Amino acid sequence: MTVPEQRPGPPGKASRPLSLLPDDPDVSRIRFELAIDAAGIGSFDWDLVTGRLSWDDQLLAIFGYRPGGFDESIDAFAARLHPDDRERTLQALQDAIDDVGVYDAEFRVVLPNGETRWVQGRGRALADDRGTAVRLLGAGIDTTRLREGDARVSRVLETMRSAFFALDRGWRFTYVNAEAERVLHRSREELLGGVIWQLFPAAVGSDFEVHYRAAMERGEERVFEAYYPPPLDSWYEVRAWPGPDGLSVYFLDVTERRAAEQRARDSAARLALVAEVSALMSATLGSPAGERTALQRVAEAVVPVLGDWAILTLADGADGRMHDVASWHADPALRPVTATYAALRLASIAPDAPVLRALGSGRLLTVADVPAAIRPTLPEGEVLDAFDALAPRTAVTLPLVARGRTLGALSVYRGAGRPAATAEDVAAAREVADRVALALDNARLFDQQRRLAEALQRSMLTAPPQPDDAEIVVRYQPAVQVAQVGGDWYDAFQQPDGATVLVIGDVVGHDTEAAAAMGQLRGMLRGVAHRGDTPPDAVLAELDAAVDALGLDTMATAVVARVEQTPEQRAAGTTTLRWSNAGHPPPLLLTPEGEVRRLGGDRGELMLGVDPAARRTSHEVEVRRGSTLLLYTDGLVEGRDLLLDEGIERLRDALTELAGLPLERLCDALVRRLRPEGLQDDVALVAIRLHPQRP
Repeated sequence: MTVPEQRPGPPGKASRPLSLLPDDPDVSRIRFELAIDAAGIGSFDWDLVTGRLSWDDQLLAIFGYRPGGFDESIDAFAARLHPDDRERTLQALQDAIDDVGVYDAEFRVVLPNGETRWVQGRGRALADDRGTAVRLLGAGIDTTRLREGDARVSRVLETMRSAFFALDRGWRFTYVNAEAERVLHRSREELLGGVIWQLFPAAVGSDFEVHYRAAMERGEERVFEAYYPPPLDSWYEVRAWPGPDGLSVYFLDVTERRAAEQRARDSAARLALVAEVSALMSATLGSPAGERTALQRVAEAVVPVLGDWAILTLADGADGRMHDVASWHADPALRPVTATYAALRLASIAPDAPVLRALGSGRLLTVADVPAAIRPTLPEGEVLDAFDALAPRTAVTLPLVARGRTLGALSVYRGAGRPAATAEDVAAAREVADRVALALDNARLFDQQRRLAEALQRSMLTAPPQPDDAEIVVRYQPAVQVAQVGGDWYDAFQQPDGATVLVIGDVVGHDTEAAAAMGQLRGMLRGVAHRGDTPPDAVLAELDAAVDALGLDTMATAVVARVEQTPEQRAAGTTTLRWSNAGHPPPLLLTPEGEVRRLGGDRGELMLGVDPAARRTSHEVEVRRGSTLLLYTDGLVEGRDLLLDEGIERLRDALTELAGLPLERLCDALVRRLRPEGLQDDVALVAIRLHPQRP
């Protein structure tokens, strides 16, 4: 280290350390020298006129020269340079002299003991009045430790499996590890010194440029995923962080990971689609309009999971002809075009078109080149224009086959921007087609059975009599959602003595067996009640005994009501209502004054078919002419959304409000009012209105 200068003292006295005042100009110089020494920086002064190269002690130590061992020549400097660095280092000095500019070079020094050191040298040339360089001043610092640290970092970067590169503030590559060479498909020689936007022009304007510039400008780390198009054709997970010298970028090729994630998402979407189609078909089938609605919703669900657009074809139940009944496109602007093509294509395509071949063979058909297979067969005009606008590239057509019958077809199309359907896509489409076909076939078969059972049931529910002193109205409506015929029934007939009998009943169950059991009960009850003036409780008791004796294994609820009138009552304008209730909802009585009364308790006695010895009781009430008696089954007042007691109260309120309507309109209005969303169960009504007494 340089020691402070010693000034001679007065004669005869020992010299003493120089004492400096704070404002002495030498203070700044000494501080500067101390700082230089502390930093390990050596200085040099090269007189270009005389050729003398002066080094301070620090620089001599860096180059491994002992005091007096350096001859102050440029040759002595060159002698210490590593052979591989000598030419470029001396050229850097010469360039600074020629340009009267800056010298900047990093080079290796070989010491006498064979040790190698890295040295960073910097300096500036000074010129005379003529502009010729006459002096070069500079400094040097030992950068061996820094280089060794960089080498360790470089070794780590070279061996890690993640790609890494560094950019300077001019966006030039300053470092690239081996993995980055592999991922970027370029060698270091191609990358180092090159500007990223020139070497990778597709990055301009992309997420890469947006995030890199933001990291550099804001001094903040950016983490993102982005896609680079061919020739790389890959997705990258990128982490970019800024530093004093530029931008460091670490990135991974995540193309396979994203592809796996996409496959998982696609698989989940296909599973969800199959479940959704099953739910759609079960929720909307039940009528021809329901079929079309269900298939339209299927088309909307299929797109875009399985394709860009789809068409569903359905066989007409009457003549077997095929009709395109549903279509959908992922692009809202092309949905009308898809509908136009669906409306015209079956009348325009050739007999060997894929959809017709699939329908004829009952086998799945894939089309690798739809334009080549279809376009030449289409006539000029609207259908061809629609086809060209839709621009299909590949297609899969799946017949809707159930129980050996082809009910229609599902055609799914993809454009040029989407690869052909994979095996997983085709399997999912097949599952969708199979579920749609089975649901359609089940609905049609069930509808046939329901219509048959309903016709059978209606054939047994005959028209009521119309006595002179009363009006009788009956109603029967099967459930619209359960789509099963049940055991609800009504009856009305006159006994030999002139009394009128009304019956309402409900056999437990909802199928053709329940309808058949209803027919048996109705027939036996008629036989028992028609013999004479048998009271209602006796009718139910005998019917219960017959059910047990014949082994019908049937349970049912029922109300039997008998409308009786003596000559005295006729003269007085009154009538007796006598009834017995076997577990059925209570009858309602509407008086001429508009009051609604519940006849009996909440429930009657034990239902039929449980105990043949069950006690049966008749009740009676005398009413005035003009009264209305209403018997009904529980489908009117009970359901998933309606408790029985609540439903009966709603029926009473509705009957009070609608009391002034004619009996036919009253019965229809009660059904609409109580079940506006549609019947969840069968409903049967029988009502009698006693004519007012005539003068």
